[in-house]
Amino acid sequence: MSKKSESEFFSRRAILRSAASLGAVSLAAPALAQSALQDIISAPQRGTWDDQFDANASSRSAVNVMSNNPVLGQGSPAYIQQAIVEYQNIVANGGWPQVTPGQAGMRIGTADPVVQQLRQRLMVVGDLPRSAGMSSSFDSYVDSAVKRFQARHGLPVDGVLGEYTLKALNIPAETRLGQLQTNLVRLQSMSGDLGLRHVMVNIPAASIEAVENERVVLRNTAVVGRIDRPTHIINSKIYEVILNPYWTAPRSIIEKDIVPLMRKDPTYLTRNNIRLFDGKGTEVPPEAVDWNAPKAPNLMFRQDPGKNNAMASTKINFHNPNNEYMHDTPQQGLFNKLMRFESSGCVRVQNVRDLVTWLLRDTAPWTRQEIERVIALRQNNPIKLAQEVPVYFVYITAWSAKDGVVQFRDDIYQRDGATELALQTKTGIEQPAGSLDDDMLPQ
Repeated sequence: MSKKSESEFFSRRAILRSAASLGAVSLAAPALAQSALQDIISAPQRGTWDDQFDANASSRSAVNVMSNNPVLGQGSPAYIQQAIVEYQNIVANGGWPQVTPGQAGMRIGTADPVVQQLRQRLMVVGDLPRSAGMSSSFDSYVDSAVKRFQARHGLPVDGVLGEYTLKALNIPAETRLGQLQTNLVRLQSMSGDLGLRHVMVNIPAASIEAVENERVVLRNTAVVGRIDRPTHIINSKIYEVILNPYWTAPRSIIEKDIVPLMRKDPTYLTRNNIRLFDGKGTEVPPEAVDWNAPKAPNLMFRQDPGKNNAMASTKINFHNPNNEYMHDTPQQGLFNKLMRFESSGCVRVQNVRDLVTWLLRDTAPWTRQEIERVIALRQNNPIKLAQEVPVYFVYITAWSAKDGVVQFRDDIYQRDGATELALQTKTGIEQPAGSLDDDMLPQ
């Protein structure tokens, strides 16, 4: 596998040369992409809302977008090359129409002329079949198509034409084509032998895949680094799982947050199970420290394992020069956010015990039952894996798979070279602050 570092931007000429090399094998684009937009506009009218309802449409919408196809794999460059051919045809035929804002938050049941634009847009990329026609009614077919589009773009699958869905719909076809070409180069660099069992963290998708024999066996939602403290690209191996880890406060957090808090509330450390140790490992009681001194005490601030520990139940270690790791979190509500780019570089993992069970599968006696038993004891327990598992932190904002579903994500670190692809909002993103769940440094 190539270990060359990924450059921030790629020249379009180099990208096209790379795309052409894979395009030597004829990959026919679907008939949809080859047809002119006028064919869609001329499709038969299908009537109004009340005769355009399919009770099964919504249930089929986003389900088919997710599969056991991994983002990385030996076939990934060929799959994205096929998507490039499709989008080249879309661009050659005039792209797709812009969808103008209609009624706020249009959804199933709405009647609005804008729905015709929405239908055209969704038909061009195959999210909506042409047989759905050009009605102005936001019927169940449109609802299903919007949900499929949202799932392919990492948006909440609610079927509502909200702000972020509208922004994603209106990114030009040429820009999406360039995004695919940029990510082709990234995928080519990761197309070697990744190992029969490996973990992939896709930073822009804030998602984790556990892959075995070229099939995804487990997916986990993640929280990754914000733009000013990004999660790094990493090729490494997971060598250790720590159940009930300690958390050691970084010096910056001690100075900016803990000391001022102790001045206001002398019970703060005790209430949060944070103990003080000097350079010899001797514990120092908080009342022995002058918290009004001009400098913070030169002590280690270590939080004991427990429910309020910054890493909660679990820490996953792998070799890397950036002191980054994966871990549990007591703040489970973070995983419900649309924008999960809030950490200081480390990766928080939802349902981390599922991932740990998979990692420790060949490490006796660590069954799921034993893992749960030890976590309940609240005692620190490092576990070396019997067989280290490769882990890859990658930056992939566009990809496809053998199922032909093309996926896009926001360019959260602004590496794709197009302003339209950057993170669409900072709403809900945690600003840098010294909170006790900060994960900037390891224990």
